Amino acid sequence: MIRKILVPVRGDGKGDNVLAHAAALARGFNAHIKITHCRAKPENLLPFGVPIPAALRAQLADSTSQVFDIEEAGLRDEVLALSKTLNIRLSDTADGKSVTASFVEEAGRQIDVIGHHGRLADIIAVAQPDIDRNLGANTLKAALFNTGRPVLMCPEAKKPIPEILGKNITIAWDGSREASRAVTSCLPLLVAAKSVSVLTVKSKPVSVKPDELQDYLSAHGIAADVVEIETKLQTAQALLDKSAALGADLMVLGAYSKHHDLERFWGGTTQYIVDHATIPVIMTN
Repeated sequence: MIRKILVPVRGDGKGDNVLAHAAALARGFNAHIKITHCRAKPENLLPFGVPIPAALRAQLADSTSQVFDIEEAGLRDEVLALSKTLNIRLSDTADGKSVTASFVEEAGRQIDVIGHHGRLADIIAVAQPDIDRNLGANTLKAALFNTGRPVLMCPEAKKPIPEILGKNITIAWDGSREASRAVTSCLPLLVAAKSVSVLTVKSKPVSVKPDELQDYLSAHGIAADVVEIETKLQTAQALLDKSAALGADLMVLGAYSKHHDLERFWGGTTQYIVDHATIPVIMTN
């Protein structure tokens, strides 16, 4: 059962899209959405190693705090307005009868705030990184590597987001530890889905066969189809193409089987999907 979804926001213009995806996922479970905004500490923005008189230091910290207050108020107003549009009831706690949301402001580093609140969330929803503007990669990385929780990566919606997200799910299966962990972490979503398809690339040998996964899912009451893909394309593109052909609204993926920085440098299935996915992807590491 999904009860709590964390949505970290940063005032970068991507929060509306992520919250809309989180709401669509939450509707299937009447889950609570915890929206967190990370506020930098004024003292951390002062130049390091440069002597600054105490009076000036205090003045700079005060003026910076005032700017942050204005930013926070504006962001909170945006969240309130969007929550009303998405029919989300604002509440500090979940009631299990409707989608609810709360807004939390916390000072510190984004990586620490995500780690703190994310470890006790069922899913963390973040924006798909914008590689052209170098935005969002650190948020995704913090969610994946500092929480141990499934991460919902939300691309900019090219078409209306489904009322309930996760009705038609594909699983990218290669038999790895990461893929197995993604499946077990996402069991509540898979149980609730109307259609589940296990995607495997025929030319790629796997140690744990897709029919074994099919049996495991069946034991949990999940009727999954196994879809073997024959392709000369890159594995990641083949998985994305097949998911699109099946009408999937969500993909489950075990992320970064290699060291993250090496995969980003040399390229790999996870990084390609992070860069090119057009449907939401739930990843675990």
